[in-house]
Amino acid sequence: MAAETHLIIMAGGIGSRFWPLSTPEYPKQFIDVTGRGRSLLQMTCDRFAALCPIERTWVVTNAAYVPIVRQQLPQIPDENILAEPAARNTAPCIAYAGWKIRQKHPEANIIVAPSDAYVRDDAEFRRIIGEALSYTCDRNAIVTIGITPTRPETGYGYIQMETAGAEGEIRKVASFREKPDKETARAYLEAGCYLWNAGIFVWNIKTLEESIRSYVPDIAEGLDAIAQSFYTKKEGPALAEAFPKLRKISIDYAVMEHHPGIHTIPADFGWSDLGNWASLHSLLESDAEGNAAVGPVRFVECSGCIAHVQGTEKVVLQGLQDCIISCSGGRMLICRKSEEQRIRDWN
Repeated sequence: MAAETHLIIMAGGIGSRFWPLSTPEYPKQFIDVTGRGRSLLQMTCDRFAALCPIERTWVVTNAAYVPIVRQQLPQIPDENILAEPAARNTAPCIAYAGWKIRQKHPEANIIVAPSDAYVRDDAEFRRIIGEALSYTCDRNAIVTIGITPTRPETGYGYIQMETAGAEGEIRKVASFREKPDKETARAYLEAGCYLWNAGIFVWNIKTLEESIRSYVPDIAEGLDAIAQSFYTKKEGPALAEAFPKLRKISIDYAVMEHHPGIHTIPADFGWSDLGNWASLHSLLESDAEGNAAVGPVRFVECSGCIAHVQGTEKVVLQGLQDCIISCSGGRMLICRKSEEQRIRDWN
């Protein structure tokens, strides 16, 4: 049986750093953050459409967000929207989707991706993912997509790739590194063998299952119990009972730091995790004074500002420097860009 490509989109985050645009009730993955008329989730599905049809796309999200997913992706089968009754981080999230896929598609080749990233060059993105899929379809290997760094970024985790033994574009991963301080980030950039970790993984279903069973057997045991009710009316109650008891752990700690067959592909397709207002500012077209906006905004004697407004006919901003301005749903934020890390504390 030939391997089918399946896509798992993780869409359960609350996007707290993008308040007031993003709220726990309606987080950033469901919002048109970039002003292109599509939410980040919809843009993610669009990006993968040529690689994976919608009927083999799976969205794992908070139970409260299921109606939003259905509204934004009406073509996706209801059984492919997986409602987490509790947030348990990425390892249980991916394992749940993997166990569901394995039951009906035991030869699947799987892409795991976040719902809220931005990619400028979709064609190059698809080429890179295609290379990864070709590599993992018949190997006990995992390919994680690495982004060639353009600056000493302290907000991303890093992938250290080995300098020898490359198979075409595929490189062996030497180690994963946590978010560095500025000095370490500069050293990574100068070394030339470090990549930003985009949080996109490609592996086949056999590798996924064996990895979970080997490195986090307690999660595998919990999913085995839930799996007895998959695709039946008992699945919801079984999930509600057992899923919140699963260990809360990321896939990086659970699997990626232990598996011997981790590889990467250095990529350059204009990627951003859109993790904060500064990252959005860097993606938007700016005027001569460095101001950028989504929505009907006019800047007067301003410089270095980022504005995102919804539900208004016109906004005029005067005399502001290096500020974030956001107006959405009756909520407004005006703050210095240098104070962005405090936004979570204010909402």
